[in-house]
Amino acid sequence: MSYKIKKAAVLGSGVMGSGIAAHLANIGIPVMLLDIVPKEATQEEQAKGLTLEDKAVRNRIAATATQKLLKQKPAPLTQKKNLQLITPGNLEDDLEKLSEVDWIIEVIVENLDIKKSLYEKVDAVRKPGTIISSNTSGISINAMSEGRSEDFQKHFLGTHFFNPPRYLKLLEVIPADKTAPEVVEFMQQFGEDRLGKGVVLAKDTPNFIANRIGTYGLLVTVREMQNRGYSVGEVDSVTGPLIGRPKSATFRTLDVVGLDTFMHVSKNVYDQTEGEEQQVFKTPDFMKNMVENGWIGAKAKQGFFQKKEKEILELDPDTMEYRPAQKLKTPSQEMAKQQKGLSAKMKTLVYAEDRTGELLWSILAPTLVYSAQLHGEIADDIVAIDNAMKWGFGWEQGPFEVWDAIGVKQSIEKMAEQGLEVPSFAQALVDKGFDSFYKEENGDLYYFDGSDYQAVPVNEKVIDLKRYKKKHGVIKSNSGASLIDLGDGIALLEFHSRSNAIGLDIMQMINFSVDEVEKNYKGLVIGNQGKNFCVGANLGMILMEAQDDNIFELDLTIRTFQNAMLKLKYSSKPVVAAPFGMTLGGGAEVVLPAARVQASMETYMGLVEAGVGLIPGGGGNKELYMKQLKGLPNHVTADYVNLAAGVFESIATAKVSTSADEARENNFLNFVDGISVNSDHLIYDAKQLALSLHDNGYQAPRREKVPVAGEAGYAAMLLGAEGMLLSGYISEHDMKIAKKLAYVLSGGKLPYGTKVDEQYLLDLEREAFLSLVAEPKSQQRMQHMLVKGKPLRN
Repeated sequence: MSYKIKKAAVLGSGVMGSGIAAHLANIGIPVMLLDIVPKEATQEEQAKGLTLEDKAVRNRIAATATQKLLKQKPAPLTQKKNLQLITPGNLEDDLEKLSEVDWIIEVIVENLDIKKSLYEKVDAVRKPGTIISSNTSGISINAMSEGRSEDFQKHFLGTHFFNPPRYLKLLEVIPADKTAPEVVEFMQQFGEDRLGKGVVLAKDTPNFIANRIGTYGLLVTVREMQNRGYSVGEVDSVTGPLIGRPKSATFRTLDVVGLDTFMHVSKNVYDQTEGEEQQVFKTPDFMKNMVENGWIGAKAKQGFFQKKEKEILELDPDTMEYRPAQKLKTPSQEMAKQQKGLSAKMKTLVYAEDRTGELLWSILAPTLVYSAQLHGEIADDIVAIDNAMKWGFGWEQGPFEVWDAIGVKQSIEKMAEQGLEVPSFAQALVDKGFDSFYKEENGDLYYFDGSDYQAVPVNEKVIDLKRYKKKHGVIKSNSGASLIDLGDGIALLEFHSRSNAIGLDIMQMINFSVDEVEKNYKGLVIGNQGKNFCVGANLGMILMEAQDDNIFELDLTIRTFQNAMLKLKYSSKPVVAAPFGMTLGGGAEVVLPAARVQASMETYMGLVEAGVGLIPGGGGNKELYMKQLKGLPNHVTADYVNLAAGVFESIATAKVSTSADEARENNFLNFVDGISVNSDHLIYDAKQLALSLHDNGYQAPRREKVPVAGEAGYAAMLLGAEGMLLSGYISEHDMKIAKKLAYVLSGGKLPYGTKVDEQYLLDLEREAFLSLVAEPKSQQRMQHMLVKGKPLRN
């Protein structure tokens, strides 16, 4: 049987249920969100004359949850209009409508009896072949499906999302004993391709994979903190980015998750384990006291940390009082910062004979041992375990990758010295003379399965550029970028400068790449796998040249950038930009002239130069204006004043999209541009788009003159800016920037509708950029951004 999910239903509208519904709406799937009928009408409802018989009252719980999606941070919806795809209802009146959907996701209270009672009702109304899944974080999948019909059991499984569902990549798929293999296979594929998730196949064991190991690691950390006399703040200062973990580290993570939620998850394992393992999952008394006091974390504005005015306080578990947060500072931390790469840093830290090394070893060693003990029990291979921890908990390295980083043989020797029992799985690796759980040969990755190495399955949609380059080499490379042959006639231009900032090295590679592709390839993709696509031009270089009064050098640099962007735009072979993450300033300017864009769903794009006292200098003003012109339907007469004013507002306020969908609303993307829900598929999707353009006879755009708003547009834009100045929303220097921007976008002192060459607009843009870069207040803004990482209002 082939499965398709055209419509879904989510049962339970709490934070997770509504978040899952929002994620389905983000990918275009209509979804019903159902919850229980309230026991009574509120006073407000009664004042309106409403009773429990009225639909507004009966649907209130799901309807309220739906509306809350618009206010939640981070935003669960990629654009507000996606809310239209969510229909709130209730589990009494709308139960029969479940016969209309293809996937039913249960996200109700974690109580086996209540879940089974609901499934009985669902079984009676669902149509055969409908997939049913539970988002449980640890209740047995097999136990939940007991007593249900054969077709229900065949189509039932666990689909465990992580919160928030839009942003966290992990989806654990947990089959029951009677789940049909084709259902499991379909949900894995659907989870990866449509939901955009990193899917791991987990076994039906307590808390599955990520929560089992993650909860263990957190509780071991609490135990070692208390036993060794560290403070909450000291632990967090070394268990975050220093070791490749999220900024929220240990205790801030617990504050975000909520201590009440965490204790429920840990109790689930405690109730289903025994012996030494069970004792680790026993919640410390002080954490129980915190819950009793209501100090459960961020939602209570008090947990392990508390903010008093501008000061961050930490909880002292011994006294249950708050005190100023402390940080651990030791020589090994400074030594680690000198190392290149996380693996080298980890090795330096873990074996250090100071308080950092002592703490990290005491936390990591038991967690690595526990992960090895669970191999085969919670998942079939170490790849699934490592991926689960990376995708679900934001670890940069999974447990077995960490083990490789610190040295398997050295760590096992130290474990044995300290009386830690080394699991047979890890001992087998050493006994066979191997020295790592993973090995790489010619760009191919292999993992240890307990007896030998097996190849990590190749997914053609997931292109790892680091390994790809090792296997296939590069066409040409310099300090800022590389040109890579992606195969099938498509080349990839990869930025790899610091923060992917654009300098002359990247501009040179853009020029070379277009020439090379026009001669020998079908198309070019511009993409990379850094932290962000590109955060803009090299601001440090611009400031240094400006402070040295090297305006001639800057003029030459800006001309080179503008010419490189024109070269991209008018390439005879299709250029596809593949932005993701922060795509700001010069990064957006690289994307705008591309023939097509294939953006990651999480793309935060904007021309933000006003924040550093400048305006875009690489053609961004012109390109965003032209993109709006081209986006108009043929039958619509353009209003150049309004178009220019819209672009003016976007650039002057440094507006940044919160998603690729919003970037489309802001006219940085067209409706022909693609959006990849799965960020791991982005390079592959962009390659396919470039091939498609070539195969369909791509022709470069013709260079045409651009109609401008002229003096009328300039006056209209200035009027708006002056209103903001008088209202106190912008400063005098903001006004100076606004005047320059308005002059560029309007085309200067020309009659309305005058058609000008692109070069004329580029010259205006460059002149405005160079005059602003020489301004002391703009230089102050640039300096502040470089030092503080945030804009200065002066």
